[in-house]
Amino acid sequence: MKRFDGSTVAGILLILLGGMFLLEQQGLIDSFGDGFFGLAFLVGGAAFLLTYRSGSWWAVIPGCVLAAIGALILLPNSLENIGGFIFLGGLALAFWLTYLGAREERWWALIPAGVLSTLAVVSALPPAVGDFGGAVFFFGMSSTFLLVALLAKMRWGYYPAAALGALGFVVLFSLGGVMNYVSAVVLIGAGGFLLYRYFRPTPML
Repeated sequence: MKRFDGSTVAGILLILLGGMFLLEQQGLIDSFGDGFFGLAFLVGGAAFLLTYRSGSWWAVIPGCVLAAIGALILLPNSLENIGGFIFLGGLALAFWLTYLGAREERWWALIPAGVLSTLAVVSALPPAVGDFGGAVFFFGMSSTFLLVALLAKMRWGYYPAAALGALGFVVLFSLGGVMNYVSAVVLIGAGGFLLYRYFRPTPML
């Protein structure tokens, strides 16, 4: 069985494009509407992903991008609030797959994967917790560089991880009223721990 390559993908996309023009000329494309274009992008993404499976790692990036765009087009209006999460999540998935395909060689993909994943999560936060968006962003970025340090063995990653984590705590503590509740919970927990240590049974010698 022959492997998919760049020319195969280009051929599939050209056929799709030509078919779309023919349908437009015949006046049939309106009957399909956005659904047709969404499916066309999904098929284009699938074509690139098939190329990725056959060994061309770069194809996962346009594959996930096209698939994410297709999903956005097909997304119902009632779910449009998660459109940013779907698109950014699709981009993040592309870089996660890039990293997982060759962890030592393509460790760099952890950085865009983590950044895009963080942005996807922030975009999906409900308005009720919008004040936490800044803290989530900095903690997500900190986690990204922590993964670089732990998984890719790049010790320099600890420094931006620590700095970004500290910024996350600064933003978190700047929330004022919310942090009052957090501080109260921490104090209650610390007091409970001290009482537990005092009243716990002393082990017999």
